[in-house]
Amino acid sequence: MDVLGPDNAFWIDGEWIGWDSIIDPDEIRSSRLAELERQADLRLRYPNADITLVPYFLDLLTLAKSYFLKTGQHLNAYGDIGELFGAIIYGIKLHRTHAQGSDGRVGNDFVEIKTISPLCKSQQTRVRLDRHFNKLLFVKIDDDFEVHGKLIDRKALPKRQSRVLNLSWERAVAL
Repeated sequence: MDVLGPDNAFWIDGEWIGWDSIIDPDEIRSSRLAELERQADLRLRYPNADITLVPYFLDLLTLAKSYFLKTGQHLNAYGDIGELFGAIIYGIKLHRTHAQGSDGRVGNDFVEIKTISPLCKSQQTRVRLDRHFNKLLFVKIDDDFEVHGKLIDRKALPKRQSRVLNLSWERAVAL
């Protein structure tokens, strides 16, 4: 139990009163209104999103960028950023971590998410065609830490005899 001390409460008529009991009710209403307006703005900007994921996506992207600017090194977080991007922009319901076959679902379709990070100079990724997915979300995080994505039907992917497809960002955007 926290004990209120003289620095965070008032002594009045033999009782302790905390700061939260003397906050202006109008201030509480205005902060609640601001929060509701922020949520409405997020719903307009990201209509398919689980709004609760947006702050994590923005914080993780900001952290990756500021860490790189400070140290010149990259965090190993770009795959997670790509998955959160898919959940927010495309409404993908993500599977649990390390689930086999795909990264999530949108409607009845299984989605594989591949992310190209700013440290990947080839702008290419490998897609395992032996995995169970109907759609591929190709996410690119550029050198300015802006995130772009392209959702591709598996049928539109180039046909291969091998189990692995090397796919460039330029080719994916053209599909």
